[in-house]
Amino acid sequence: MTSGTLEHANLSVTQIDRAAALLQELLGWHIRWRGDHHLGGETAHVGTDDCYVSLYTREDVPGEYSKGQPLNHLGLRVDDIDAAEKVVVEHGLKPFSHGKYEPGPRSFYFFDWDGIEFEVVSYE
Repeated sequence: MTSGTLEHANLSVTQIDRAAALLQELLGWHIRWRGDHHLGGETAHVGTDDCYVSLYTREDVPGEYSKGQPLNHLGLRVDDIDAAEKVVVEHGLKPFSHGKYEPGPRSFYFFDWDGIEFEVVSYE
């Protein structure tokens, strides 16, 4: 049996700069790479040295995605959930469904401008 970890997720967004800025401020990440995509459009890899979110855009990326089609949400772990929520609000987004559940993380959710749902968790 092998073991593994999530290396990246790839999301289509309507505005790369806006999405990259949110991830950088929310998670303390940096742009690892940015450039033209081989199928047209542009890609930015935003993350750490070990993992990242690939943001992709071109003129025909529709945005306004429906929840759960096909992604339910992307979970993001932070050290300070209150500071993370402040960043989300400062970007004009609305946190909802605050909670605490087993095995113990505090959490909240938010939709970005394209309708992509994120869950923010902290095991404080």
